[in-house]
This record gives sequence, structure tokens and C-alpha cells, in this order.
Amino acid sequence: MAKKTSEQRRNSTKRAPTTAELTKVCFRVDKYTETLWAEPLGRNRYRLDNCPFFAYGVSCGDIVLARATVKSEFPDFVRIVKKSGNRTIRIIFKPAVNKSRKSMAVLEKLVEMGCSYEGANPSYIVVNIPPKVDLAAVCEYVTSTKQRWEHADPTYKELYPD
Repeated sequence: MAKKTSEQRRNSTKRAPTTAELTKVCFRVDKYTETLWAEPLGRNRYRLDNCPFFAYGVSCGDIVLARATVKSEFPDFVRIVKKSGNRTIRIIFKPAVNKSRKSMAVLEKLVEMGCSYEGANPSYIVVNIPPKVDLAAVCEYVTSTKQRWEHADPTYKELYPD
């Protein structure tokens, strides 16, 4: 259910890596483990190549430091090295986008605004908001649709610390 290319996600004119050139980076979120596709850059650095469905504070295109451990077959996330400028929100659609023209219209409008998205399933969608797209406008629009959604990067607490 992806509606983007690697180039769109990274907002770059550089050639997108092929699947064979990507690896996974492991993020541990509470009791869950999430692995994100990433482009190895050397020296334990990786450029994330998809959006996080569970991890907070990271977005597609961010460069992260990750190290191999005995716990995981993939390197474990340590810290962010450089932010891409992309932001991430998550939407839980009711009804699901495959069952509702109205829900699908929300995604189409987000794409029209300059965003891209990935779906874990037809109800749970992660939206990538590139640096050139107004985060406040996207949030205002999604709120107006009455769908359940959350900030993932930046988090709600980062945006509204009080």
C-alpha cells in the first residue's frame, strides 16, 4: 500500500538504492521490535528508507547510528546522527481506506499536499511529511477529517512540552 518512491521520501535527486543495497535497522519500542529498511553509509551509519510504524522521533531519510549486537540479527538503533527534515504522523482510519471512498480521499488530499504514505494495513497508515510541506496545515487537515491520528516525529510532547 506504499504510495511513494525512495527519492520522494528522501526529497533528493540522488539515485535510490535497490532492495539488494538496503539492510534493516532494529528499533526497540517498549515490548515491540520494529525493523526499518535503511541504506548503509559506512561507519555504523544508515539512512532510513521507510517510515516508522511504531518508533518515535525518527523519520524516513534520517541518518542514524546503529550497532550490531548479539541480541539481534540487525544493527540496533543507537541515536540520530542527522535529521532529514521529514516529519511523521500516523492515522488509524475508520472505516479503512479499502472500504471507504471518504477515507481514501483523505490520503489523496495528503498526497496532493505533498505528503507520501505507507500502510501497515488498510486502517493503519503512516504519513511522511517532507520539509517543504507545512506540518501545521497537514495536522489541521487531518484533525478536520475526524480520524484518529498521532504525531510520531516530532512527537506531541516535543511540539507541546507543557
